[in-house]
Amino acid sequence: MSETPPSTPQSPPPSPPPGEEHAELPRVKRPSPAQLRRRRFSFVWLIPLIAAAIAIYLGVRTVAQQGPLLTVSFTSGEGLSAGQTQVKFKAVALGTVESIDLSDDNKRVIARVRMTRVGARFLTSHARFWVVRPHFSPNDISGLDTLVSGAYIAVDPGPPGGKYADYFVGLTEPPGVRSDEPGDTYQLTTQSIGSLGPGSPVFYRDIQVGEVLGYDFGDGLGPITVSVFVRDPFDKLIRSQSHFWKSSGVTAGLQGGGFHVEFQSLQAVVSGSITFDVPHDGQSAPPSPDNAVFPLYNSEEEAAAAGYQTQIPLVAYFQTSVVGLTVGSPVDVLGIQIGTVTDVKLIVDPFAGGARVRVAMALQPERVIPNGTFPKSLQIDQVLQTMVARGLRAEVDTLSYITGQKEISLAFVPNPAPGVIGHEGDAIVLPSQAGGLDNIIAATSDITTKLDKIPIEKIGKDLDKLLLTTNSTLGGPQMKQTLASLNGTLKAADATLQTANTTLSGLSRSYGADSDFANELEQVVNQANDTLKSVKALTDYLDRHPASLIFGRSNK
Repeated sequence: MSETPPSTPQSPPPSPPPGEEHAELPRVKRPSPAQLRRRRFSFVWLIPLIAAAIAIYLGVRTVAQQGPLLTVSFTSGEGLSAGQTQVKFKAVALGTVESIDLSDDNKRVIARVRMTRVGARFLTSHARFWVVRPHFSPNDISGLDTLVSGAYIAVDPGPPGGKYADYFVGLTEPPGVRSDEPGDTYQLTTQSIGSLGPGSPVFYRDIQVGEVLGYDFGDGLGPITVSVFVRDPFDKLIRSQSHFWKSSGVTAGLQGGGFHVEFQSLQAVVSGSITFDVPHDGQSAPPSPDNAVFPLYNSEEEAAAAGYQTQIPLVAYFQTSVVGLTVGSPVDVLGIQIGTVTDVKLIVDPFAGGARVRVAMALQPERVIPNGTFPKSLQIDQVLQTMVARGLRAEVDTLSYITGQKEISLAFVPNPAPGVIGHEGDAIVLPSQAGGLDNIIAATSDITTKLDKIPIEKIGKDLDKLLLTTNSTLGGPQMKQTLASLNGTLKAADATLQTANTTLSGLSRSYGADSDFANELEQVVNQANDTLKSVKALTDYLDRHPASLIFGRSNK
């Protein structure tokens, strides 16, 4: 092999030899001029390109999915945080709080929320917003998940329809009923709500079927309106004749000879509750519409009394204490309730200087008449007059000595004084008398008065004088002399009797021991001896106990 000659300036190629001008000469490879070496493409440059592409994609996507800006006003910003607090519906995020500010008057907190395109459909005038925080109360324990995840803004879309809105006033408390929960709302009117409040349960046959939404005082002069929600299908049980009453959640009474206590639920005991029922004669009526109005009674007894169609007004006047007698107290006959007390009022006569209590009652015959039918043709005045003539009187009786509760008892008095009924407008006035404990106290007072009239002190003094006189008489010399004379007489009679015995013995021998005369004579002598012994024993006893002539013989 030949070495490659060093590079020299190019010279023209040598001429071919003669005769070979047309022969192809071998080609000689010429060295190429020097060139720069190119760098290869690096994949490192793809990373920022990809990142830029992703950023552009996310930006475009965010702008594409970004919804409208929402403004919600709250009373407090507790738990809210810009960039973190979300708006949720059924645990689905619909937006995020972008900024938190105060209103111009510094009274409210303004939260601006950027909604998603999905959340934009919730922005109607029917929507409601509130902040979900941990909540602990007797009526409600909720929001425990926010202890870990933090507070969030909940939204309820409300019923379908409504106009577009982007400004809302947030609720201070979660609404009692969500728009997606089937059921109806009813309005109950009462003079006082007691322990009722938002969240208090509504029961039907001890089953919780709804809750109290809230109450409205109105102008403060009329009744209070309590709004309650009853879930489907129990709202179909609300009829025009349904009765609502306040229930404390505790039922106590005497059953089977013992004291029985029953708790409905702990929530009802703490916060109170409302119970309703459907009377038998109202079950055929159609269900009541939404927002129907019903009275709210204070007790089940008051609600039951209001359901009776026949109400006969009665009045009775008393001059004894009526402590424990209130509106709603029972009126009974022989222990069976036939009515209720409707009013208790003190009547003062300033001219005569007297006072008495007027008790108004409502007699409800349907309590005892079968099938709830009351004959319209019956003259109640004549019936009551006949019963009054037989001794019917109104009395204030004690229903419970533990609680002091009273009732009106229509009792038949034996050997009554003549009495007649009266009238005050439509009401019938019944004669009355003290009864129960008051009657016992009055009788005891009468006995005490009679005992006070007995001159016990004078009788005691006269008895002392009699005892002194008797003692001086029986222990005196005359009584001793009389007893000594009687003793001497008895001794003489004894001697005479012995002489008679001797004489009779001789006669007996003369007539014979077994003769009839002897037998009869022996009987006479024996009787005389017995008589003499008895007289002697009497004399000895009187000698030892002379006071027995006045006070008799002691058993001791």
